[in-house]
Amino acid sequence: MSLLKFVVLSDLHLGPPGVPVNGLDTGARLAQAVEVITRDHADAAFVLLAGDLADRGEVAAYHHLRDRIAPLPLPVYITLGNHDDRAAFLSVFGPDRDDPQGRVSQVIDAGGHRIVLLDTTEPGLVGGRLCQGRLDWLDRRLTEARDRPVIVVQHHHANPLSLPVDEIILENAEDYVAVLQRHPEVRQVIAGHVHLPSTSVWRGIPMTTLAGSHYSVTPHVPGVPGQQRQLEGPAQMAVVLATDEGVTVHFQDHSERHLTMAPGLFH
Repeated sequence: MSLLKFVVLSDLHLGPPGVPVNGLDTGARLAQAVEVITRDHADAAFVLLAGDLADRGEVAAYHHLRDRIAPLPLPVYITLGNHDDRAAFLSVFGPDRDDPQGRVSQVIDAGGHRIVLLDTTEPGLVGGRLCQGRLDWLDRRLTEARDRPVIVVQHHHANPLSLPVDEIILENAEDYVAVLQRHPEVRQVIAGHVHLPSTSVWRGIPMTTLAGSHYSVTPHVPGVPGQQRQLEGPAQMAVVLATDEGVTVHFQDHSERHLTMAPGLFH
């Protein structure tokens, strides 16, 4: 039984070097993640970055990202989140990353699987949206892979989580899941954006979120009193193990602090 192993990082929220974001040194956190991946997962096939690479989309933040991930001994594939600026990102990483229909999306074929790294962002929106071009692009990429299992990695969550973050969910998730349902070999959708880990099955599709590398939030589901809290950690990556028989997602922390953050850090 062959095994495909890869790592997902999300919500890096980098600023320019030396500039804290919400009181946290996100550059140091990414350096920790690179160290952990190199130490524990150098045998992985690749690393995926699932958006919110920068906190405010500055060109300097993308230079910072490029420098921080350079030591990784693995290929790195990247898509965007709502905090990112597409033009600034492309100015650093190259205009060839912008597909005419898929935008900053791509496919990776490895270990008998197709991995779809999907750009769910729309300029001016905090929530996600997939234009018709990207829906058609996704449908074609899935049709090409009818003979193999598929895992989709993206920034925005599509499935309602009964959490405050549902206010900034993927807006046209119904259209999106209709595309996924036409392709029975979609085994997992992995998203960032929500700053906490979750697992769900929505409309028959297994869906997972990871906390990501910035602050985390408490699971403020209906019935929990008070306000949702922001926590310093854990800064978290997803380690994905995929075989012919199924997909397992492990959550590995690369920073283990869980202190409640002061509300004044958020504006």
